[in-house]
Amino acid sequence: MSVKPGITHKEIQKVMPEEVRPAVRLYLEGKIEQWYGRGDGKGVVFILHWKDAAEANALLEALPLAKAGLMTHELIPLGPLTPLRALIRPVAATTAKVAP
Repeated sequence: MSVKPGITHKEIQKVMPEEVRPAVRLYLEGKIEQWYGRGDGKGVVFILHWKDAAEANALLEALPLAKAGLMTHELIPLGPLTPLRALIRPVAATTAKVAP
């Protein structure tokens, strides 16, 4: 979630006390697996467990900062790094030829 352009730190701080309890509740329910502050100070990154994008949007839009129109969000689906499968495939048997 990112702070919308033009929103001040003071505006965010007015709503933060209301934001914490529902966010912690989502964490305790297993909906938020991890959360991080953005390095640029403009919001947070949540790693969520969700069935589909509609559920994720509903979870995030129900948070007080989003309801107040102070934040926006972008959903980025995550999954396994599938190219790693190449590292665990069985190695093809090779026959070594010995020079006479």
